[in-house]
Amino acid sequence: MGQDITGDLFLGFDSSTQGLKAVAIDGSLRIVASQAVNFDRDLPEFGTHGGAHRGEDGLTVTAPPAMWVKALDLALERLRDAGFAFGRVATVSGSGQQHGSVWLKACAAEALKGLDAARPLHAQLGGIFATGASPIWMDSSTGAECRAREAALGGAQALATLTGSRAYERFTGNQIAKIRARQPEVYAATDRIALVSSFVAGLLAGRVAPIDWSDGSGMNLLDIRTRRWDAAALDCTGPDLARRLGEPVASHTDVGAVHAYYLKRFGFAAACRVIAFSGDNPCSLAGLRLQRPGDVAISLGTSDTMFATLSEPKPSADEGHIFVSPIDPAAYMAMICLRNGSLTREHVRDAVAERSWTRYAELMAHSPVGNGGRIGFYLKEPEITPTILKTGIFRFDASDQPAEAFEAPAEARAVLEAQFLSMRLHGGRIGIRPRTILATGGASVDPTVIRVMCDVFGAPVFVGDVPDSAAVGAAYRALHGWECRKQGVFVPFAELMAAAPAFRRAAEPDAAAHAVYSAMLPRYEALERRILG
Repeated sequence: MGQDITGDLFLGFDSSTQGLKAVAIDGSLRIVASQAVNFDRDLPEFGTHGGAHRGEDGLTVTAPPAMWVKALDLALERLRDAGFAFGRVATVSGSGQQHGSVWLKACAAEALKGLDAARPLHAQLGGIFATGASPIWMDSSTGAECRAREAALGGAQALATLTGSRAYERFTGNQIAKIRARQPEVYAATDRIALVSSFVAGLLAGRVAPIDWSDGSGMNLLDIRTRRWDAAALDCTGPDLARRLGEPVASHTDVGAVHAYYLKRFGFAAACRVIAFSGDNPCSLAGLRLQRPGDVAISLGTSDTMFATLSEPKPSADEGHIFVSPIDPAAYMAMICLRNGSLTREHVRDAVAERSWTRYAELMAHSPVGNGGRIGFYLKEPEITPTILKTGIFRFDASDQPAEAFEAPAEARAVLEAQFLSMRLHGGRIGIRPRTILATGGASVDPTVIRVMCDVFGAPVFVGDVPDSAAVGAAYRALHGWECRKQGVFVPFAELMAAAPAFRRAAEPDAAAHAVYSAMLPRYEALERRILG
């Protein structure tokens, strides 16, 4: 597009684990305002640590939904105090931490509809929750429910084929099954079950808002092909569940006008609309503008995450997730997470390179591409993808024999090659085959890391600074929903992203190096199977 559409603004919220962020963009995709609320620091009355409460069993992790209500008001107040022009906001959308659920009583609908601008949100909505402890994504207390779900639906692969993922403890369907079985009084008192994303959307629209297809894909309940709740998945979860969930909708859906509360209290225009909220991972895909099949992002952080746009899903019972795309109702997104990310790289750096990345790069320069056939597996923590519970460092020489140690240059190279070979292997199994790669996160500034990434995948690597990608993605989705509503048809997301700042090309693949890594991949896979037993 290249020019400001109308002068309107588009507001995105991200209710993450630790806080709530608001980001506003104009029609040229420039960020014009932002404010943040930290749950622990700014709302200490809720007593959270890292935005959550952890149970004595070490497995149960929840958050108070009333905290999310108060955080929304506080973020809006901070925008108002900074002089933000609420009257120019055309649409609002948002992102919520995936898998978290909010349990609403029957009185919630009337309470949301009747919001009084003379009183803050939290003072009016305290009585709407069937439970004040919302399960969130860090919860791992539903192992029994996961096993029961897989058994009821034909096994892990059948469940993945249906819903995009095998049964995961944090997924909302398994959390619902747990509450239905262990807290039947909560289930009985619940009229609607929202996700964090749809709950916050409902606060703004003054109604119980629908769950969108993309965030709904992270529940083990949605048929990712029909985009509807699967009857068998609902039946093994809880009675009368379809009514409690409501009908899911496409992610660009207009779910209603902003409630009069926000017009009177903050100055929103009566014409301002709310676009369906989605999950934080889907909104990050939007924020990083992964618009076409083959567009891949690799985020290098404490855990490494790879996600991509797909035209056809390839769900796996062993690794990764498939969600409905948040920016194209006919497409999908794939995601895998590797727990052994930056902390594992730093462990090797400290051991062989005197805690210096400069020295690390020097060591890499003295080791050949492919490391002379040496392969290592560096598992400081139990791994998510693939599921490996054992920890330790497992080294193999060029003859696939166990090795006690590598020399420093080989050790430095082995950890990087292993991490990206793992991404290529496991991402490929769910259909991720990069045409281009966008590298983000702390290690994306290191040319040594980028070079290995680029050559393992054989794809050009771009870098760009996209802080708060979920909040920015929510704002982009607000713009997208507004344009779809205005034109009365689905508008390709890519058409609206032409004005976004370009990412910088950081590396082009070396064909010879890529061939070495392609030859290594079957060996890596076979050695991984040995470790898995």
